[in-house]
Amino acid sequence: MSDVTRVLVVDDQVLLRGSFRILIENEPCLTAIGEAGDGAEAVELAHLHRPDVVLMDVRMPVMDGIEATRRICGSHETAGVRVLILTTFDLDEYVYAALRAGAAGFLLKDSPPAEVLAALRVVAKGDSLLAPSVTRRLIQEFTRRPDPDSGRRHASAALTGVTERELQVLGLIARGLSNDEIKAHLHLSMGTVKTHIGRLLSKLAARDRAQLVIAAYESGVVSPSDDGLKTH
Repeated sequence: MSDVTRVLVVDDQVLLRGSFRILIENEPCLTAIGEAGDGAEAVELAHLHRPDVVLMDVRMPVMDGIEATRRICGSHETAGVRVLILTTFDLDEYVYAALRAGAAGFLLKDSPPAEVLAALRVVAKGDSLLAPSVTRRLIQEFTRRPDPDSGRRHASAALTGVTERELQVLGLIARGLSNDEIKAHLHLSMGTVKTHIGRLLSKLAARDRAQLVIAAYESGVVSPSDDGLKTH
């Protein structure tokens, strides 16, 4: 059973929870270990069962998915649990808040079943699910804030000790590029790419790739433009 990814399904709609559970149970190497109808129940079950991945709705009664994610990812007991946010609301505030809370990925409920299953596998492996369209919206969120420079000045201090090459890698991560794409873009070996990412995680005290993206936004390493994202 060590190769089986254990998933906790969290949604306030019983029919939807059941549909996700059936989808998961019919997939080799995935199993649904429980269901929760609100965030508070999700936190309790996460501590009880320690799933590999929590498939988490956003809008729920009692406690929403963002707060539940924050409590699961912020607890020492469930620090290894990965959260994949699943919602119908494709809004900047939810994307930003979910990743800020520690979520490893963000997926819309109308995604095809194959994409949901693929996302669960990606997140379970320790990777982050951050499509370029999502990172673009996150950067746009920062441009709408009243005083973005103050946040960037504070976050820039965290970049002390980060090399120029590591900054390049950080910028490409924030643009949503995969390791293979970073390798090709910078003409590096895969081992070198992974080394740079490992050092960035350590230097920026980041939990995972998603947290590196947040650090890139807050430090001003990336910024929006009419033709997409560009790194500084």
